[in-house]
Amino acid sequence: MTRDFIEINDFVVLLEYADSKEETIDSCGFDEDVIAFAFYGAGNVDLKVKYGTHQKSYNNTKGLAMSFFANKNVDFVHTVSKHKKLSCVVILYSLKNLKELPDSEREVYSQYVNELINPNSDYVEGPTFYMDHNMQNAVDKIFTNTYEGPARSLFLRSQVTELLAHFFAKVSGSAKDKTKTIKNTDREKLYEAKEILTKNMETPPSIAELSRMIGLNDFKLKKNFKELFGFPVYKYLQNERLIKAHDLLSSKEVTIQEAAWSVGYESLSSFSNAFIKKYGFRPSEVKS
Repeated sequence: MTRDFIEINDFVVLLEYADSKEETIDSCGFDEDVIAFAFYGAGNVDLKVKYGTHQKSYNNTKGLAMSFFANKNVDFVHTVSKHKKLSCVVILYSLKNLKELPDSEREVYSQYVNELINPNSDYVEGPTFYMDHNMQNAVDKIFTNTYEGPARSLFLRSQVTELLAHFFAKVSGSAKDKTKTIKNTDREKLYEAKEILTKNMETPPSIAELSRMIGLNDFKLKKNFKELFGFPVYKYLQNERLIKAHDLLSSKEVTIQEAAWSVGYESLSSFSNAFIKKYGFRPSEVKS
């Protein structure tokens, strides 16, 4: 498991990623009082938070956004599933630095995560929820950008600001959440549909086949899938295909043609056009 620490003015961005054929267990902690916002963009992770005689567990953390306060007495243990690439963005504020923010910013934190600013334990959990597609896209861009030097720092700051804005909009209730109307039983079926698509990128089922597989009619599948995940069914599939293709190209183990075929693209030109539209650069630039 690899971690990159990037200092940007009054906060630190921690980029965590792992891509292994074997299960990976990794422990980490902090040497001072911090407030953190973690955004899991990919991976299947069991996270255990240990402090004193207490322990909290989080499972299947792909897509999870969580906030917390932690001090030097807290250990975080990640168990990353094999064959599941992990990518996680953690935004860290030293508690002492947070108190030096401008009044307007400090007011936002006081209003929505006051329990983290004034902790009553070594570890305090703040708002935790699953990311919407805007937050997921921001995380994806952080891990796929090709900027270097000062440009990269500037870009990361903009994406971190966007992530925090989405986070507080969600917590404050100012972001409209259409998914509240989706029944829990239907929600489970939609997650099942998403998993089926992810596992069958090369030869995905049709809408009718997918509906039968999860026991949800076509109309509900198409309507609620878009509301829950931010994309129509096949737009979501295309997005996941391109993410996987980017990962394959980054590994330097396949050619561009092989990457396209492995995610279901028969036409190299169609693959290249879709890739450029999503990432803003050609597949060949990933391998260079």
